[in-house]
Amino acid sequence: MSRPPLVPVWDLPIRLFHWSLAASIGLSAATGFLGGAEAIRWHIGGGLAALALVIARIVWGFTGPTHARFRDFLPSPAAVLGHLRSASPRHLGHNPLGALMVLALIGLILLIGLSGLILLGGLFKTGPLASWSFEAGRAWHMLHEVAAWAVLGLVALHLGGVAFESRRSRENLARAMLTGSKEARPGDHPAEEIPARGPLALVLLLLVGSGLWAASSALSARPPQGMPVAFDATTRDECSACHMAYHPSLLPAASWRMLMAGLADHFGEDARLDPATAAEIEAWLTGHAAETADTLPAHAFAETAPGAPFTLTETPGWKRLHGGLPDRLFRQPSVRSPATCTACHADAESGLFSPFSIHLPKE
Repeated sequence: MSRPPLVPVWDLPIRLFHWSLAASIGLSAATGFLGGAEAIRWHIGGGLAALALVIARIVWGFTGPTHARFRDFLPSPAAVLGHLRSASPRHLGHNPLGALMVLALIGLILLIGLSGLILLGGLFKTGPLASWSFEAGRAWHMLHEVAAWAVLGLVALHLGGVAFESRRSRENLARAMLTGSKEARPGDHPAEEIPARGPLALVLLLLVGSGLWAASSALSARPPQGMPVAFDATTRDECSACHMAYHPSLLPAASWRMLMAGLADHFGEDARLDPATAAEIEAWLTGHAAETADTLPAHAFAETAPGAPFTLTETPGWKRLHGGLPDRLFRQPSVRSPATCTACHADAESGLFSPFSIHLPKE
């Protein structure tokens, strides 16, 4: 018995999009949920790749061939119910449930991309939205995580749906997405043949890319709000004579006042200064304390520990951010103490503590 003839269904751009999106989602999920701070570059790279792929897919949904077009598979509620009840559920292109999955993934990845840019700007003061506030970044961070979990849920549903529909239609749908072809069978849903408009798609992609680049450049030109000030020379010289200079935005003003009032017993050392220098340093520290900055460290360390009002490593924020690190890391010769921020944070003295400047010492 001869096999039914094969018909082309999924064009090369659709297949490349499908598998590239799977790879970028996998990379972003692995580095986001399992990777540490040093994996953030890979996480952002995977997320930006997924966002670019989705934008290209939207363009191809209006300019691609028959089964790539949104008009070929946008479902109605009646079509979804009819598909579930049908004894002949096969579709050459996306079936109604698969179409809902495509639309949901596109919407969620766009949301993840936007929320990721906002949280990078608000929490870490980097990227085109660096002028956004910390509170905005924190709110969108929560939405980013919820959307990420939703995507993982959709991926699980998608895999289950592919297995279920493959069995129900007696066709290997995953293989069809690799080869691009399916068997021609009697009763296939007819579809209007629409040719791809490649040149138009390329022009639209160039226009969209240029617009996004221009918008990103314009937004990046806006100065971030609440950035830590540059270090005062006198304060740096006096503090760094014994230890690293801690930026004033890492503690609230009240903590700095208590610290300066107790210089006679400064962590077991006599660190008293002449009154004029002490007054100058105290004024600078309190004038640029955590209340004046809009950064993640300033907000995280603003809540001090009872009984240790100026011990940074005792704050709830420090313990929450460093709780997953092994104790042996802080005992390494290059670190020596949890208070040696510069051992892992190249920009520690700036008060910014960017995730892009974290490099954990190797044992």
